[in-house]
Amino acid sequence: MTDSLALKDFWPWLAEHANCILRAGSPDVILYDDDDFYWRFTHESPQTLLVQLMRGKRLVGEMFVEPDLVTSVRISPGDKDGTIFDLMAQADGEEQVLYYFVMAHGFDEREPAVAPARHGRLH
Repeated sequence: MTDSLALKDFWPWLAEHANCILRAGSPDVILYDDDDFYWRFTHESPQTLLVQLMRGKRLVGEMFVEPDLVTSVRISPGDKDGTIFDLMAQADGEEQVLYYFVMAHGFDEREPAVAPARHGRLH
């Protein structure tokens, strides 16, 4: 398992695996997944990413992520079989966790796309 990765690599993967999020948080908020909820990813502005927890059309909670502050995404094992993804920042020469996502599984690198095999010939 990779120990860390860039936010630009993590964010699209996270959006594709939204159903695997168990909880997400920051110093100001903790959002817990539930069978009745779903995660929505959007942005408020080019400098602000937005994670929303929805129930139908009703907003349950949201978390704003400032990508310019995130220096890396640290990956570590969580309780049971979960994996913790800490979005890290540098403050006064020390790393600190700005945001985190607890996932049901670890980061799986995308496999390179393989062209489908062709059978027969077209004339």
